[in-house]
Amino acid sequence: MPKKSKDVKYYEAVGRRKESVARVRLYLATKGSITLKGTKIKAGDMVINGKQAKQIFLHQYEEKRYMEPLTLTKNADRFAISIKVSGGGPNGQLEAIILGISRALCKAGEEYRPVLKTQGLLTRDPRVRERRKVGTGGKARRQKQSPKR
Repeated sequence: MPKKSKDVKYYEAVGRRKESVARVRLYLATKGSITLKGTKIKAGDMVINGKQAKQIFLHQYEEKRYMEPLTLTKNADRFAISIKVSGGGPNGQLEAIILGISRALCKAGEEYRPVLKTQGLLTRDPRVRERRKVGTGGKARRQKQSPKR
């Protein structure tokens, strides 16, 4: 169990899904806004790779998904969130971000763990792309067509 320290500027966690890796930092926005590398982030804002989250994930259901851990724990306006995500596609990145936010919230307060655990937000999905095997016709499990005669 990680111990909480008194003078923490942020809570950091890593979330992974398929080929995607998301490094999440939750900053306690006590003064109202935080400046990171020249950009101001207000409490309740989420910045992914230097852009607002709403610019990257345009659809409403995507916004609902990445805000789910924050709304369940009633922390939607408490933290300013900075995320660096790389690899994979948009869906894998979204799920990596969700896992990273959930893990960082657990570091911020252990009381959030049971709520997130029951919703399955702390479970890392182990399914990854299967490698292509030699002798197959270009796919992982496809068999080459055999001649009739």
